[in-house]
Amino acid sequence: MVTGEKAYLNLCNQILNNGVNKHDRTNTGTYSIFGHQMRFNLEDGFPLLTTKKVPFRLIASELLWFIKGDTNIRYLLQHNNNIWNEWAFENWVKSNEYTGPDMMDFGHRSQIDEEFNEQYQQQMERFKEKILSDDTFADKFGTLGDVYGKQWRQWKTSQNNTIDQLKNVIDSIRNKPDSRRHIVSAWNPEDVPTMALPPCHTLFQFYVADGKLSCQLYQRSADVFLGVPFNIASYALLTLLIAHECNLKPGEFIHTLGDAHIYSNHVNQIKTQLSREIREMPQLQINKSKSSIFDFELSDFEIIGYYPHPSIKAPIAV
Repeated sequence: MVTGEKAYLNLCNQILNNGVNKHDRTNTGTYSIFGHQMRFNLEDGFPLLTTKKVPFRLIASELLWFIKGDTNIRYLLQHNNNIWNEWAFENWVKSNEYTGPDMMDFGHRSQIDEEFNEQYQQQMERFKEKILSDDTFADKFGTLGDVYGKQWRQWKTSQNNTIDQLKNVIDSIRNKPDSRRHIVSAWNPEDVPTMALPPCHTLFQFYVADGKLSCQLYQRSADVFLGVPFNIASYALLTLLIAHECNLKPGEFIHTLGDAHIYSNHVNQIKTQLSREIREMPQLQINKSKSSIFDFELSDFEIIGYYPHPSIKAPIAV
């Protein structure tokens, strides 16, 4: 069985060779396959891809944002993390309070219109500054709806109570390790219409055997070039943190994909990545003096021995 980074590169090849050309919500176009699984042995090292540089700091700060139950991009911006900006920015430029130039259709126009691209960047900087400095503005336009953090930590019930799924699953792993119900779901059908982006990674399940903790993620929609490398590292980190809290060793991260796609404007970047040789996996060191997943900060993590190929830039489809 092919595992680790080679499994990811095999997925890329499979989509390029066999993917169906499909339209999509962003009007970018994709090459897509349906139903795929990859496995990563977390005892072999931390699965941060080496065929291109993947920014661990962004992955870790986003995961901590989820763990805190936060849904406002202010926390991310305070940690110089811009990966969710476009969805919040879109809500602002579509509102009656926005008075700048038309910023719609950025994903296409920015590729051919330098003046538009410059205007977009200026408005984005203005938006970020207001999120960081204006509480009222941040509350109104920085919130992304009931996305991951809200569903993980404050799932709303029909009785108007809330369920802390993440806390409950940790308690379950500790007290009933053989249970088949170690599950956290981010897909709440009632809340989907109010989310800036309905959850792509929709459900994950933990499994305890031989003193090891494994995690399987089901991801309904997988942007293979930009998103999936983040998802692999994020859920590997989550598994390692929960294993640490529960006094377990790391097992496997199993990544199950629904619609796995390469955007049409990422094909050349994927081909560049496929031309590179895989390098040795790095190791992750965490601050062992902290015992609870809810106490970790960005400074508690360190990646050791990460020597990847250079990063490869590509536009995000919003």
